Amino acid sequence: MLSLAYDWMRARPRVFAVLACLLAAAGAAGCGESGVGASGHASKADPPAGATAARGDPARTAGADDGGVAREVADPLESSSYPAPASVHHKAAAAPARAGEEVVAAGAPSDAEVRKELEQMHAAERTALQAQTRKLTPVAGGESIGGNGTIPIPTDIPEVVQKVIAGANVIADFPYVYGGGHASFVDNAYDCSGSVSYALAAAGLLSEPETSGTLESWGAPGPGRFITVYANAGHTYMYVDGMLYDTAGRSGVYASRWQVGAVDNSGYVARHWPGL
Repeated sequence: MLSLAYDWMRARPRVFAVLACLLAAAGAAGCGESGVGASGHASKADPPAGATAARGDPARTAGADDGGVAREVADPLESSSYPAPASVHHKAAAAPARAGEEVVAAGAPSDAEVRKELEQMHAAERTALQAQTRKLTPVAGGESIGGNGTIPIPTDIPEVVQKVIAGANVIADFPYVYGGGHASFVDNAYDCSGSVSYALAAAGLLSEPETSGTLESWGAPGPGRFITVYANAGHTYMYVDGMLYDTAGRSGVYASRWQVGAVDNSGYVARHWPGL
């Protein structure tokens, strides 16, 4: 009941606006904070990211030392992620769990009413997603989707996947900063692994930010049905319900991490969450 009501409340006022917008538009990472994530392994730490500490920091090779803390390798795709200059100051994101919260207002409709509403909207949502994944051209300068940088959340996929999309949407247009999102999930810029970690944490699939290297052993081996994380020692990205979520290849400093098309997965380890 709560889940259905939440879907109804979220989707009803926006889905047709999303559909109209999409159809109109049709024509990174050795970085991290020490801690143990949901996958049960420890991740190495980078210095606190914030918005400035990691910017332009040259000590990014394995074995480099900063206050006694060993670093991992730099993201080889950082240059294509539009690293934010020091002049960029973005507001900080909320805790990722906020993106997955379910709030039902007083006077919510009955199950029957919700089901009827959702049945009427499923076709529109599917059309919107098809337009986004198959027809839209990327924003000039990269592969980012247009609009406000977010994608609609389908109602006919597992709730945990919905929450991952919601979390990814929250920081989709945040700047890229090496080390961003590792000292804390709450940050104003995120690197590749910080971005993936935030989205996964929104669904409870991570308890601490992970580096790209540690994400190589997150979850279970191989691709998943709804979520597949690709990782190696220097970079990570993921596909969620068929959509690419990546910092590399974006179209600008504030362009979306959601991207049109796909990338070559050679050299990356594929991981998924069991059952997803």
